[in-house]
Amino acid sequence: MTKKTAHSLRLRRVAIDTYKENVAYLHRDCHIYRSEGFQALTKVEITFGQQRPLLATLNVVDDESITAPGQLGLCLEAFQRLGLPEGTEASVAHAKPPASLHAVHRKIAGERLDFADYEAITRDIVEHRYAKIELAAFLVACGETGLERDEVLSLTRAMADSGEKLDWQEPLVADKHCIGGIPGNRTSMLVVPIVAAHGMFIPKTSSRAITSPAGTADTMEVLAQVELPLDNLHQIVRKHRGCLAWGGTALLAPVDDILISVERPLSVDSPGQLVASILAKKLAAGATHLLVDIPMGPTAKVRNQAEALRLRKLFEFVGDRVGLQIEVMVTDGHQPIGRGIGPVLEARDVLQVLENHPDQPRDLREKALQLAGRILEFDPDVRGGQGYSLARDILESGRAMEKMHAIRKAQGRTETTPPLGRLCQQIKADRDGHVIAIDNLQMARIARLAGAPMDKGAGVDLHIKTGEHAAAGEALYSIYAEFDADFAFACEAAAQNTGFTLSD
Repeated sequence: MTKKTAHSLRLRRVAIDTYKENVAYLHRDCHIYRSEGFQALTKVEITFGQQRPLLATLNVVDDESITAPGQLGLCLEAFQRLGLPEGTEASVAHAKPPASLHAVHRKIAGERLDFADYEAITRDIVEHRYAKIELAAFLVACGETGLERDEVLSLTRAMADSGEKLDWQEPLVADKHCIGGIPGNRTSMLVVPIVAAHGMFIPKTSSRAITSPAGTADTMEVLAQVELPLDNLHQIVRKHRGCLAWGGTALLAPVDDILISVERPLSVDSPGQLVASILAKKLAAGATHLLVDIPMGPTAKVRNQAEALRLRKLFEFVGDRVGLQIEVMVTDGHQPIGRGIGPVLEARDVLQVLENHPDQPRDLREKALQLAGRILEFDPDVRGGQGYSLARDILESGRAMEKMHAIRKAQGRTETTPPLGRLCQQIKADRDGHVIAIDNLQMARIARLAGAPMDKGAGVDLHIKTGEHAAAGEALYSIYAEFDADFAFACEAAAQNTGFTLSD
């Protein structure tokens, strides 16, 4: 076996955001580029003295303003992770292919993998040994060939073990999660202040959107900081009994965030991967009791009762074996919840419910109370069936609003709320009729085309819901966008299919 040769270069910061991927930049005229046979998009191993090597994907450049010969450029993600100054001497060499890639090839072929396989795969992913195309191959293989329930259990445990694990030293740590697929479904931002106001422990760490126009973390970011250091997160939860934070900065199941960065552009979210992703995060976050919301409807992720039952059994099987007490609620997923679809619009809906505003979206309020009531019944001092009325009293008394104010202040309130997108277009009914269906997928697609969730003020504002009458020429919803291209894409999609079905 030949010894690996390393070459010394000077580190340079390259101001490019590569989102969850370590990328290195080498000039084509660099003295080691051809001598060592480096090629674009190959994996390289970078060492800095006695520090642990950094693995990165190599990009080759011809512009010295990016990286000059004799320099090694690193993207923002990698540079910030290292914490070293520019000019630091670095060595670069070919990286060994990840040993676990053989297991991925077996999965592509339809084989069943065991815990050791998934443990090796997640370890190599966290160490950035996989290129994004290899991550995509793993995700598609899991989705297309399927994961047996024992595989989902193994993947959940491996993902949970990939980073930090929180131990709150509390007998009951509640949490709640929705599998997604329903636009505007921001119940967590209501459930957390209601449950925390009761005194129960509910440290809610949420993901950002994968295939939706906004996740809980995206919407909460309109009102407060969500990227919190772990020590700060502990202090907030100890004092206020709850939080609404992004789980990424706490390094909880970090492999999940890397996989999500690939799932998002692919719009891949298979059932086995979904269950492993959710339960790994909750297990790492220290939850003991979890309520899972499965919306069911013709354009939801889960279309019928049989699918909902299969998913519920999978959640319960894995949850039981990893020590989580799980309760699953199958809820109405026939249309978006609330009126707003997109971070700013959804934050508006949440605040209206907390303020008991007369124009609050009643469906969002009702669903949040149902969910909060079930979580309150985890408390042994709350009798079965009394949770809903207790949740309603906490909301109507203003205690939930006070708790949300306290959580926002502790996390760091945003100084100015992002405005709605400057471009607006109303989509109107072409005839009289009652709204008999709203397509969740199409409404989410229009909101994403408009720029949500990256542009906080982009999205869709619904004016009419199912069961209501629309007159010819009346606005069904408004599209908001900040950029001309996004606005044009969203309006074109709405012109082709409004997402609304009217009765004859």
